[in-house]
Parts: sequence; structure tokens; C-alpha cells
Amino acid sequence: MGRDLTALFDPRSVAVVGASDDPAKYGHAVASQALRADGRRPVHLVNRRGGTVLGRRAAPSLAAIGEPVELVVISVPGSGFEAAVEDALACGAKAIVGITAGFAEAGPAGLARQRAVVARVREAGAVLVGPNCLGIADNTTELYLASDRFAPGGVALLSQSGNLALELQLRGAPHGLGFSRFVSLGNQADVTLVDLVEDCAGHEATTAIAVYAEDFGDGRAFARAAAAAGKPVVLLTAGRGSASARSAQSHTGALTTSADVVAAACRDAGVELVRTPREMTVVLAALNAGARTSGRRTAVFTDGGGHGAIAADAAEDAGLDVPELGAATQDGLRTVLWEQSSVGNPVDLAGMGEQRPLSYADTVGELLAADEVDAVLMTGYFGGYAASEGGLGSGPAGGSVLADGETRAAKEIVTHLAGAAKPLVVQSMYPRSPSCRVLAEAGVPVFSSTEDAARALAAITGRAAGPAPGIVPLPSPAVELGDPGYHGVRALLAAAGVPFPAAREVTDEAGLLAAAAEFEGPYVLKALHLLHKSDAGGVALRLPDRAALLAAYREMHAGLGAPAYSVEAMADLSDGVELIVGVNRDPRFGPVAMVGLGGVLTETLRDVAFALAPVPAARAAELLRGLRSGALLDGVRGRPAVDVAAAAAVIERITEVAAAHPEIAELEVNPLLVRPDGALALDARAVLG
Repeated sequence: MGRDLTALFDPRSVAVVGASDDPAKYGHAVASQALRADGRRPVHLVNRRGGTVLGRRAAPSLAAIGEPVELVVISVPGSGFEAAVEDALACGAKAIVGITAGFAEAGPAGLARQRAVVARVREAGAVLVGPNCLGIADNTTELYLASDRFAPGGVALLSQSGNLALELQLRGAPHGLGFSRFVSLGNQADVTLVDLVEDCAGHEATTAIAVYAEDFGDGRAFARAAAAAGKPVVLLTAGRGSASARSAQSHTGALTTSADVVAAACRDAGVELVRTPREMTVVLAALNAGARTSGRRTAVFTDGGGHGAIAADAAEDAGLDVPELGAATQDGLRTVLWEQSSVGNPVDLAGMGEQRPLSYADTVGELLAADEVDAVLMTGYFGGYAASEGGLGSGPAGGSVLADGETRAAKEIVTHLAGAAKPLVVQSMYPRSPSCRVLAEAGVPVFSSTEDAARALAAITGRAAGPAPGIVPLPSPAVELGDPGYHGVRALLAAAGVPFPAAREVTDEAGLLAAAAEFEGPYVLKALHLLHKSDAGGVALRLPDRAALLAAYREMHAGLGAPAYSVEAMADLSDGVELIVGVNRDPRFGPVAMVGLGGVLTETLRDVAFALAPVPAARAAELLRGLRSGALLDGVRGRPAVDVAAAAAVIERITEVAAAHPEIAELEVNPLLVRPDGALALDARAVLG
């Protein structure tokens, strides 16, 4: 059960503390907006000087109002914030919106003040948004407590930036996007992003949740809330491209960036991750259209060869498939197009639109009816005839035969869509033309750029229409790892069912020979307590007998002087594929797993995939199959296929161990040898936090 935020979004009464007639003060903007809904609930303005504000009587204090107030907005200088909070709680406030800044964002002293305020608010059974926020709004309850108006609609906007929120509103307007709610996150001292996502998930008027966040707080809890929301969540975040901790001591730590972590969390939770406000608008416009499909087979339809070629490339770049259409579909298209039209995919009218505008609608109808087509991307000049009064086919008084025909075609396209549960997205050189407006008003996303149209279609096809992998709960913490050395980590993983070759730790020649007597060669010798053994010359492979093992030991010890060594049975590397499996603990999202092509070239090839840990075996298999080198697993150039199921099962065990040991900052098995007959871990290391 989420927190009860009723008093925040639908309070019985509101007070603005710090209301002002001075347009330069935020209390002026919030008070002005609050008064827009004065008839919905009592709105009280509070200014310590009393008098009038915005033409109405202002109380000098909350106590002077003389009646309880359920929601209080505080916009006063920092020195007076705590006193204002106490006054709000004393007059019965169950929700507080803190505009005032100067708390956690200002340093340790501000953080201490912020924590004290939150403790007091929670003690009183109230909730606090902010401090250091820009207010809230709820169009469904006529609650206007932000500086700007937000057009009504179905998007709940949760943002750490006021300006970005305004930009999203401006960009969304041409697409008919509006907002059910707006919340400025501020410092998230009490009410967090997770609380708000959970509440918006249960808000009937909200159809999608848009988030701009720089600090997730508990990132894994955000991912869980988004996965459970039951409605689309679109995320824009900053700082994704920064490098991970440069002090990482494993391949996993060195290869994992904040961008990888956020992307993995979004994929697992089914969140649409976007890079810019423009892309967020594009995705929201597509989701607002309603039609979705589980397939990605896309028919590109154009009235010009150049537009078709560019759109096909953009579609494939966005992850869509643009296959050649089958013979039956091509035959059906030929019945509505003329001889010079191209029907392979892209489908090109080749000038027929100027002769018969309804050919646009006829072609869309054929494509939507084809079983092999999941979605249609229409691109090019459509809209231009109705937009140009003096274009080809101009008639008397500026009327245009082609313009009328194009508008009729738009209406016919809408009719075809009504009978097909498939999405259509349009790119037009004239997106604001009357015929394109017909499409847009019927819910068809229309864009001016090809890449926007392709991205929009990608948001409502394929994986976006099916269930996300989900967020696996973290296991209960296990007993802390006592021995973080090589053999201690091996023992920890082996106890969880991860298979290893036989191995013994030795510190001298006598121990070396005793270990070699316990199992047959060939042998492997490893110098222990080195960060990267292979790079330092600390690994010797394929030592055929005890004499070769002893010679390798003497040479290695003379050069490295390691305090201990490991003697191991040499695994059969023939017909095997070397993988890497690692888990890096992120401060916001917790344990994050990495799988990929392993061995000594891991960091060079960087063929890796990420997911929040622990990773179930079925999900691990999907990650392996999705690698660029995934084809190696099925055998190439005469090599046999390897046991992917065995590898996936080992990945599940490794990631479960890492997730159960919060004291481990980095855990890595590299390589994990996968052969046709199973999987075997050949090396392991752990770095404690």
C-alpha cells in the first residue's frame, strides 16, 4: 500500500503562506494560481503584514484564519521555514508544499535542518513535498499551486526541473497532450518520486506518467513502482553518460556506467527511457494514441522514393523491422496502385497521389489488412495539397481539387484505422495542414521529422506492448563473506551451486606438489592477490605434468613473489565460449548484473548486457541471446552449440549470491566457460565495499 496523498492532491482547504502582491516573489505566482479555483475549496492567503493581497484580505498568520487548513504552501525566507511548518501543523495541516530553498542542496547544515523538519512532519502524521520545489497542480481537482498553468489531459508530470516541465507543455500542445497532475519534486525530503509514481498509478484520470529526475533516491524502489504502475512510465534523466567509479577493481566495475544502470532498470521495469524533452514528447504522443501491437513488422508507405528510403533507415535504427512484403500483399497493393508504384517495402505511390488522392487511403487500407504487417509508417508529402492553396489542381476561388481529395483520403484513413487494431504514425512535410489535422484529431500521431515518427512507432510496438521482465525482489541478506580472497569467493559461489574445476591454494613448493598429487594434469597455476592476474603474467595454462607445474611456479614466483598461488585442473577449452558474469552494486539501484563475452578481451570487445540482480535463468538466457556475439552460442563454422541453459542457471546463482551479500561491491566470474555439455567457472573475485 502506498502513502495516502489525498490531502496533497484533493485537500478540503488551502493556504498560501508568503502570498504577495510583488510579481517578483514566488508567493505572488502561487497565490494567483490558487485563486483560480477559489470556488472549489476555501483558499486563504497569508502575509505577515496582513492587509490585502491580490485584492483580497490576507491573514497575518495561519492561526488568524480561525479554522483548520488541510494543505499549506510555504513560500517564505529560509529562516522562517521551520516556524511556518509548526504553524501549519498546529492548524491541522495534513499536507505541506515547501517552496522555500536552502536545505539539503545547501550542504550538511541544511541537510540536518531538513531531516529535523521531516521528522516533525511525520510525527504529526502529515506529508511534505519539497522543500526547494516549485509547487504542484492537479487539473482533475482544480488544485493550482504552481506558477504556471498546465493544459488538462492524461499525463502526470513529476519533474525536478520547472523549466523542463514548461518546455514539455509547449512541445505537447501541438499533439494535444495535456496534464492530469504536475509535481515539482524538490529535495524529496519526505514525499518521494516513488510515493508519487505509486499514487499516480492509482489515479484514474492519469493515463501516463512522465518523469524528469536527477536523483532517484531509491532507484530500485522507483523501478518496482514503475513496473507495477499498470500504465506507461516515461523517464528523462540527466547524468546518464558519466563514467562509473574510476577506482573499480574488476572488469564489471570498469565497464558499468550510470547510463547502463538506468537503462537496465528501465528495460526490466518496462519504462520508456528518453534522452531529450523532444523525445519524451514524441513518446507520450504515441502512447496517447492508444493503438499498440506486439509485433515490429513495419510497412513504410511514401509518395517519394527519398522519403521512403530515409524512413526505412530510421525505422530500423529505432528497432523496427522493415521486411519485404509477401507476394499476396504485393498483389493486393497492385489492385489499388498503378504500374510504376513500388510494392516491396517501402511502398511508393510514385506520383499516383497527384492523380488520385484517395490512393493514399486505399494503400493504407491494404497495408493495415495484411497479416504480415504490424504497423504502418506513412511519410512524405501527404498534407501538402491541402496546405498549398495555389498548388497543382487549383480551382476557382483558391479551392483545390487535390486538397479536397486529400482531406477525403484522410477521413478514409481514419475509417480504415477504426477497423484495424494496428498503429499508424505519420511524418509529413506539412503536419499542421487540414488533412493532417484530420488524422491528428482521430488520434494518429503526426510529426514533421522522420526520426520522431520512427521513435514514436517504436514506443508502441514490440516489447513496449508486452510485459517487461520485472524487478526480482532482493533476497534476505546472508552471513557476511568472511574470506574475500580467491578461494573464499570460490567456496561461497560453489556452495550456491556454481561449478568450478578442482583447485588448491599453496604457498610453497611442497604444497604445490602435494596439491598436484590430488588430481591429474594438465594443470593451471595462478598467482593470487593480484588485481588482473593475466595482465601481470600471473596465469600459466596447459601445464602437462608436475615437472612443468613446478617449473612454472619457480619462474612465476621469481618474477611476482606472490604470497599464495592456486593449482587447478585445466578445463577442456575446446568447443567452449568464454563469458563474463559480474555484479556491481550501485548506490541508487543496488546490485546490477553484467553478462557478456568474457576472457582477456572483455574490456576491449565490450559486448555486454545489464540487468538488475538477481537475474532469473530465463532472463539470463535472453541477455545472452541478445549479445552481438550471441550467434557464437549456437555454433558457427562447424563448432557445436553450447549449453545456454546451463550458463543461464549459473548466472542466476552468481547474481543471487551477489544480491544476498550487500557487503560485496563487485563480484565477478571471468571467464565462465560454456561448453556443449555444461558450464564451468574458471576464475572469480570479489571486492568488498
